[in-house]
Amino acid sequence: MIKTMMSFSVAAVLAASAAWAQDVSPVGLWKTIDDETGKPKSLVRITDNGGELRGKIEKLYRDAGEDQNPKCDKCEDARKDQPIVGMTIITGMKKDGNEYNGGQILDPANGKVYKSKMSLNDGGKKLDVRGYIGVPMLGRTQTWVRAE
Repeated sequence: MIKTMMSFSVAAVLAASAAWAQDVSPVGLWKTIDDETGKPKSLVRITDNGGELRGKIEKLYRDAGEDQNPKCDKCEDARKDQPIVGMTIITGMKKDGNEYNGGQILDPANGKVYKSKMSLNDGGKKLDVRGYIGVPMLGRTQTWVRAE
C-alpha cells in the first residue's frame, strides 16, 4: 500500500512538472545581452497578441556620455527617427513545436530587419534569439535573460 502511494505521489509530481514545463513561454520581461561584449543592452517586454509574439523595448542600458533617449536614425520604415525606447522590435513570432518562428526582429543599431526565431532554455530563464538573412545558418544569436 505504501509503495502504491509513493508511486502515485512521484507520478503526480512528475506530471505536474511536465505540465508546468509545457506552460513556459517567452512572454515577459527580458534583459538583452550583447553577444559581442556580454554587457546588458536593454529590457524587452514580449507579449502575446492572439498567438503572435511581439517585443517592445522598455529600457536601454547606456553609458553616461551617450544619448539616453536615442532615435532610430538608421531605420528605413515607419520607425525612422522614432525613439528606440517604446519601439516594437519583434513581430510575427508564432509557436512552432519547441521554438518560435516566422517573425522578424529589428536591430536599432543598424536599422536592419532580420528574420528571426527564438527558443527557451534553462527552464524558461533564458531565451535564445536568432536574427538571420535567408536561412538560420546565416545569422547570429543572442541569449537573453528573464528579468522578472
